[in-house]
Amino acid sequence: MNYRNSISRLILLLLFSLIYESGISQQKRTNDYTSLVSLFKEWRAFEKPPLLNGAPDYTAFSFNKRWPAFKSLQSRLKAIDTSSLSVEQKVDWMLVWAEMNGYDFNHRVLKPWNRDPAFYKTIWTERSDVPAHEGPTHHAIIDLWKYTFPLSAADKNKLIDQLKVISPLNEQATLNLTSNAKELWIAGINDIKSQKDDLIELLEKPGIKKDAELQNIIDQSIISTEKLVKWLEAESYKKTGPSGIGKENYNWYAKNVHLVPMTWDDQVVLLKRELARAWSSLKLEEHRNRNLPMLSEANTILDYDSLKERSVKSFIKFLDQQQLLTMKKYYEPALREHEGSYVPKEKRNFFLITMHYDPRPLYSHFYHWFELAQMDLEPHASEIRRAPLLYNIFDSRNEGMATAVEEIFMNAGLYDDDPRVREIVYILIAQRAARGLGSLYAHANEMTMEEAGKIHAEYTPRKWMKTEKELLKFEQHLYMRLPGYGTSYITGKFLIEEAMAEYARKMELSGQIFSIKDFMDKMNQIGSVPPAIGAWELTR
Repeated sequence: MNYRNSISRLILLLLFSLIYESGISQQKRTNDYTSLVSLFKEWRAFEKPPLLNGAPDYTAFSFNKRWPAFKSLQSRLKAIDTSSLSVEQKVDWMLVWAEMNGYDFNHRVLKPWNRDPAFYKTIWTERSDVPAHEGPTHHAIIDLWKYTFPLSAADKNKLIDQLKVISPLNEQATLNLTSNAKELWIAGINDIKSQKDDLIELLEKPGIKKDAELQNIIDQSIISTEKLVKWLEAESYKKTGPSGIGKENYNWYAKNVHLVPMTWDDQVVLLKRELARAWSSLKLEEHRNRNLPMLSEANTILDYDSLKERSVKSFIKFLDQQQLLTMKKYYEPALREHEGSYVPKEKRNFFLITMHYDPRPLYSHFYHWFELAQMDLEPHASEIRRAPLLYNIFDSRNEGMATAVEEIFMNAGLYDDDPRVREIVYILIAQRAARGLGSLYAHANEMTMEEAGKIHAEYTPRKWMKTEKELLKFEQHLYMRLPGYGTSYITGKFLIEEAMAEYARKMELSGQIFSIKDFMDKMNQIGSVPPAIGAWELTR
């Protein structure tokens, strides 16, 4: 695989698309960024489906009826003359272009409303650590984490209105889910089952049982969800087909939607390389540290509370003193909301194992929460970048950056006080490379999800992925649901490192001194944009 100039290849490809798309020279051109923003607003309004019996309409009839309007929006986007736009504005154009490609791909290939029972999950109890929930989600999800219980009168009415969607949407699911994707079907049943559990827990929230109206709508939602689960289970024996989208579709999706300039084969090579590098680096670290005491786990609540407090202070102090990025007042509070709590050893999954040795490697990955706090408190000037990009187009940027900084902060000296913690960083990289590699083979239909999970488990060091099976199932299911998400941690990390290298090279050629703080600040200013085009904006 030739990684050189991969960013340049993508930019040239996309510029070619801007200039030479068929028929564009015959269309009226508008040289106006305002027109792009206006079209973006129209597009986002269109992307939300109309309602059917109070729920979003995902029927084939609705999609077919709306298709000409979509093609009109797409043509209008291509008709915009970008020649006089700034690089930042051209990046915005490409983001809208990618979103429309995502709609097209969903309509033609992914069809989550048709292939993926988990698409119909409505209740979400926690905020995602990336700009939007991972994987395909419908347009009327309920984020329970946004509510405070007991509910105010306004919130009560809002929640009741939201819960009214569940029954008609579940009924629609039994009409729309006609595909033969066996593994997506079987795994998705658990997501719908978990919704029943979440609704039962909702009944126990303060104030719910005293409100007959709320209790009634929740009970109806439970009954409807149970009915959907029984129907899915009854239909499951009929499912025999593959769930992966195949290499050709994977390549189109990566290039045209997620703006990742690497084919399926390229990604296999990269993830194999990262897996080998992580394992070999881990063994060299273990050799270097052979005379140092082993890391000890926190096995009591007091031990963990002490460990996490030391770790938060150490992490924030390090970032500030080493001038790795401009520190914001909201960084430490954002981190502390997710600092974790003690979990008994027998219940720890892979990530909790690492946290109970030293939380700082995962606190580095929790750079996610810095970025989300920035989105909340310092929204981007561009309306196109202000809200989360659709179809998880942000994955290579947000997951890639969170993975990249684990190693960036390590190499900048975060663990000089305890070199054995470096071993955890390489274990994390190996785990992400292994799970992503498995997901690639699953999407090529060369492996089942279960077989992909074996790569995930067998190639994670120290058998840490074998302690708790639910995480393994969850991750491989998510990556089957959304092509490219499982690899985005490593592909995004590579693209960010490539952007840093090109930025540093330009600094050196112009006689300037490279500053990691300047690089990180500029990447944050660009926002949750795929790093391949973010690098274009960064390096011009």
